[in-house]
Amino acid sequence: MPGIDGKVVAITGASSGIGEATALLLAERGARLVLGARRSERLADLVARIEKAGGTAVRCRTDVTRRDDLHALVALAGERFGRLDVLVGNAGLGTISPLDDLRVDEWDAMVDVNIKGVLHGIGAALPVFRAQGSGHFITTASTTAFRIVPAMAVYAGTKFAVRAICEGLRQEAGDSLRVTTVSPGVVGTDFAEASTNERVRTRITEMRDRIAIPPQAVAQAIAFAIEQPATVDVNEIVVRPTAQT
Repeated sequence: MPGIDGKVVAITGASSGIGEATALLLAERGARLVLGARRSERLADLVARIEKAGGTAVRCRTDVTRRDDLHALVALAGERFGRLDVLVGNAGLGTISPLDDLRVDEWDAMVDVNIKGVLHGIGAALPVFRAQGSGHFITTASTTAFRIVPAMAVYAGTKFAVRAICEGLRQEAGDSLRVTTVSPGVVGTDFAEASTNERVRTRITEMRDRIAIPPQAVAQAIAFAIEQPATVDVNEIVVRPTAQT
């Protein structure tokens, strides 16, 4: 695909799920990848798979709650490939539970990963994009950013914030930077495993097993946004199972 081939794309949360699927798809289409996640062993395995298939990828252990880690990820793109064209902010945390559980530490963790992690990525990449005169932010939100359901109040709040931040970024971006928010519905990943509330975890797992779309479907949406001409900015994509209400 001419809109992807040769582009330098950094991905956070790349070691599994949507991030992994996106890395594999973009590598297949000729992107040069800079992959970040906390699980170094999984990252190393993913890079090896991409290289074995003829693709190009490097890795950097990245915890999005740490500003320095995001700056290191962006710097690695410059060191290895001379530029950064796209930052896919995919790292996220969904420790879902009712507010009555008062799992305040888990609320804090979601704010740190889902909101501050996005801001740290913007802080690292925006000066690079400005200096280049081009760049593309793609951020994974959620359908909970549009519709709140019980047990997801805090998680939904973080995703509402992501949409607001990215819309503000879009309005400030000018005519040379692109900003895309991708909001998946139920996806076949290990998302439910983060919940420490057994009843909620069981409910989410059952729904996932019944209707989930594969992470490759979200990866296709991300690729669609990247491959558009530079004058076309796809701002929001919602991708959910047909069966999801």
